[in-house]
Amino acid sequence: MYLQSLASATPPHSYTQAESWEAIRSSPEAARLRGRSLKLLEKVLLGDSGIDRRSLFLPEPAAAFGRGPEELNQQFERFAPQLSGEALSRALAGAGVAPGELDALFTCTCTGYLCPGISSHLAEALGCRPDAYLHDLVGLGCGAAVPMLRAASGFLAENPGATVATVAVEICSAAFYIDDDPGVLISLCLFGDAAAAAVWRGEGAPGAWRAGDWQTLHQPEHREKIRFVNSGGMLKNQLHKTVPALSAEAVAELHAARPSNAMDAPILAHTGGRDVIDAIEGRLGLAGDRALAETREVLRRYGNCSSPCVLLALEEHLARRGDDAPDAAETLWLTAFGAGFAAHACTLAKT
Repeated sequence: MYLQSLASATPPHSYTQAESWEAIRSSPEAARLRGRSLKLLEKVLLGDSGIDRRSLFLPEPAAAFGRGPEELNQQFERFAPQLSGEALSRALAGAGVAPGELDALFTCTCTGYLCPGISSHLAEALGCRPDAYLHDLVGLGCGAAVPMLRAASGFLAENPGATVATVAVEICSAAFYIDDDPGVLISLCLFGDAAAAAVWRGEGAPGAWRAGDWQTLHQPEHREKIRFVNSGGMLKNQLHKTVPALSAEAVAELHAARPSNAMDAPILAHTGGRDVIDAIEGRLGLAGDRALAETREVLRRYGNCSSPCVLLALEEHLARRGDDAPDAAETLWLTAFGAGFAAHACTLAKT
């Protein structure tokens, strides 16, 4: 399938890590935390996390606290379609495609639940045709964008003349609350809200970017090391200290099996976090021009936004590259990973 356009959207509220720390430290909710929990928050938010700012659907950072399960999911129900619509509207405009021209719409998310899914609300808001195929992927975690693209590729293989859209959206702040659990605390420090949308066709002109060479790796024996669990009706992010090493090993296994046309391809990865990026670079021996520069830039500007991150890294790469760069790489290798434990990859190659 061939990329026509790519666009992203983030909430209007953006906070530095220091602002987040001040909000948490001065919140009445902080009094419920153990001393070591506050020290962990201070260490991550004021330390070298690799994050400068995060965009959140919160009028102020302290608004993350004191919300129950119903209010959290209502936040997701309101803002996931809204942010998806902003990103997709920009992608459609970039491709010169009207919503009524879409034959299919694929979405992925893991930070909330809607039934019918985001695609139904998005199709209605934008004015898609009533016979457009709608497909929602839920529960694949931070790695979901690549399987979503693979599903869209399958639709286009059957319908090569079709035009489809894909949207990865996460309202991570809809899973924020305060607790002494380390996974909950680290989530407060690292995650942000974002959406990334793309328009694709089954046929492309010379010079278009073609997605393919799909790879996947599923390791259920590591499932409990990174996943959402239900905690009193709220989504608790369960994170084990071995996640950076686990991510690096999984990416390395996929990278070793990458197709021949991607042997020297630049790598665009899900952000994960500073320790995850460090581990991947170390395991693959990436440094200098081979380092994960776009991935680090996405982390710096947005934090870990879960599934949209690998597409944000692609958007950053394409913006840096420029369409007329004669010496730019003609093949890219994209990888995303997370709950399951699962890791995925694909190539994007100039035709």
